[in-house]
Amino acid sequence: MARDTIVDQPTGRKCFLDFPDDLRQGEEVTFLLSLHGGGSAGAWQREYFPAYDYANQYRLVIATPSAATVEPTRHWDPKADDEYLERLVEQVFERFGRERIRAFWLVGHSQGGSTARRLLDSPFFADRVDGWLSLSGGRIGPAERAPNFGPPRSEAEQAAMEAFRARMRAQGPPPPPQTDISFIFATGEHEITVLPETSPWAERYGAGPRQHLADVVDDEPGKIHDTRWGDRSTPSWGRLPRPGTARMFIYPNARDGRVIADVVRLDKGHTEGLEPRITEELVRLMVSAPGGKAKAAGI
Repeated sequence: MARDTIVDQPTGRKCFLDFPDDLRQGEEVTFLLSLHGGGSAGAWQREYFPAYDYANQYRLVIATPSAATVEPTRHWDPKADDEYLERLVEQVFERFGRERIRAFWLVGHSQGGSTARRLLDSPFFADRVDGWLSLSGGRIGPAERAPNFGPPRSEAEQAAMEAFRARMRAQGPPPPPQTDISFIFATGEHEITVLPETSPWAERYGAGPRQHLADVVDDEPGKIHDTRWGDRSTPSWGRLPRPGTARMFIYPNARDGRVIADVVRLDKGHTEGLEPRITEELVRLMVSAPGGKAKAAGI
């Protein structure tokens, strides 16, 4: 695996870039744009979902930027970040060759996931993105948050959060994307009340009933967690990294070979970094999906 830094000339912003260290001339790659959650940064996201460990094996190019807005916490903002992210994508396409990007995936944790969903409504990303991996960043077809989801809160903070969630439930779920993509949703067991057995995205592509694949068992922990809370952290927010088991569900035979899957990491919360084997399994699913949207559109 090779590592470099992309510098955005208009702003000077820097972005992690990981890619195979033995790329052959004309070889195709799968491009992942990996977005961190609110209050985080690119360095944390890179370790939370360490796809770079598999860059050589699965021929990945991974760009992991940081949002510009830092107050009150770092988060993705349309005005501050959307044009930057478009330029970043163009830089990667130009550096590796548009004809060599076999597929382009948005990957987002938490607010990075909701940002990925929003970006899919823009023509720039809708015309280029082949798939979305949501890491606790929202599901197409709701998976309701656990009632106590979040970090430790005072009674007043908890009451304010419950009122906010009530308003969000009253608004209803966001509409599905209007572009064609593969979609993988991954979450910790303690983040949601229950994973639905059906998927409107799978129904859109005529996929078969959900199938439970073999569990993915990790003997090693992930690389990172939210260190701010110590022993006070909640199960839904996440505890120390540790080995784990993930349940894999796939909706087979989706039209055009789309990959549509749900993944539940048992006894895990929102911020425990992904373990090695489940990281690899998510990468494997992404590279197995069809791509070529940008090339087909002549972009």
